[in-house]
Amino acid sequence: MKIALTHSHLNGLELLLVREPALWREVKAVVSRVDAAACGTRGRARGVTRGRRLYSAVGIGAAFTRLLRERGWEGGRGSWSGEPARGARGSPPGRQARGMVRTMERSVYRTDFVKDRVAIAVHAAEYAPLASDLFARHLAFYVGDHIDVGIEILPTKALQSEMSSGVPYFEGEFYNVVRQGRGVPAVPLVLVGIEP
Repeated sequence: MKIALTHSHLNGLELLLVREPALWREVKAVVSRVDAAACGTRGRARGVTRGRRLYSAVGIGAAFTRLLRERGWEGGRGSWSGEPARGARGSPPGRQARGMVRTMERSVYRTDFVKDRVAIAVHAAEYAPLASDLFARHLAFYVGDHIDVGIEILPTKALQSEMSSGVPYFEGEFYNVVRQGRGVPAVPLVLVGIEP
């Protein structure tokens, strides 16, 4: 595969090029090693995909996972911390605080891959978590001082239309980020659009 499109939000790409050029080269090398043709699948028996060979979203995601793990990228995990509010209505102050502390201890956030203060999320197989990655997960890692930049890897619209499931695509998420304005999300990001 190849990187067809990029978008640097809050100078995310510039930050990578200056501070972590080796990691950016590593990301580009991983993208180039993913063989989309080897991740093919047959189309569904009904509708427009009948008989067409499509790219497997799950297969592409699995290829990225294998290649990134080979290079030492591991799943990232953090938890919320902070002092709970005390004396809320409805329960005694001590009991309310203990319940909030237990809730905060269970509040864990994760991302696909983290290495040297850079997080990567690959969106090839699923749609739902993209908004939370863009607007919550990367931000939580950034605010928690675990990362300096986040990378979102997405298929372009051209690739997405040839995939076996409805995954998000670069152009749509680029629009979602740009329409929020310059400071939202408040974390440096690099959106990467990939194609075969």
